[in-house]
Amino acid sequence: MAAMARGPTSKSSHDGGCACGQVRFRLEREPMFVHACHCTRCQRETGGPFAHHAMIEFSAFTVTAGEAEFVKVPTDSGNAHWVARCPACRTAMWNEHGARRNAVTRYVRVGTLDEPNRLPPRAHIYVRSKQPWLELGAAIPAFKTYYDPARTWPAEGLARYAAAKALRAAQAAAEKAAKATKAAKTAKAAGTAGASTLAGAGRAMTTGAKSRRKTG
Repeated sequence: MAAMARGPTSKSSHDGGCACGQVRFRLEREPMFVHACHCTRCQRETGGPFAHHAMIEFSAFTVTAGEAEFVKVPTDSGNAHWVARCPACRTAMWNEHGARRNAVTRYVRVGTLDEPNRLPPRAHIYVRSKQPWLELGAAIPAFKTYYDPARTWPAEGLARYAAAKALRAAQAAAEKAAKATKAAKTAKAAGTAGASTLAGAGRAMTTGAKSRRKTG
C-alpha cells in the first residue's frame, strides 16, 4: 500500500485521503456545516445507512497529493452530481454538484478524513427514509426532508458560502472576458492576414496585367 503523504495539520484543518494513500486532500478550515443524509440515493451510493458529509467551500479545499477521477452519478432531481474517486483504489472521497468547474461546495465524506471523530453531524436530513433500526438522539436536529440553511447553518457558514459563491461568479466572469478578448484578437489577426492576402493578390494581378501589356 502506498505511504500516506501527511503534512502538518492545524487544529482547524482536516486531512484526509483514499484507502491506498494515492490521493490526499485537506480542508484548510472547519467545514461550513456537517450533516448526515438518510435519503435512499445516498444509502445506495455509500452502501451504508446514511452519507456523512462535511461541506467546505472550494477555496478552502486543497488536493495535496495525487489527482482524483470524477464519476457522474444519477440523481433524482436530474441535476449533475459528481463523485471524486481515487483512480487506483476507487475510494469515493467527496462530491460536487452542478457544473464541476463552477462548483462552490465540496461535500467531503467524513469517513475519509484521518480524524472523522472531530466532525459529528450537526443535523440529520431525509430521516423519512432512514433505516428503521437506526436510533437518532434527540440532541441533534432531524428533518424529514432537507432543511433551510438560513435557519440551520451558523451565520459564519452562511457568510463563507456567500463569499465563495461570489468568488466563483467573479472567476467565471473573468474567464468569460478572457475568452472574449482572445477571440477578438484571433478574429483581428485573421482579418489582418486576410487583408494582406487580398492585397498581395491584387498586386500580383496588377503586375500580371502590366506584364501582358508589355508582351502584347
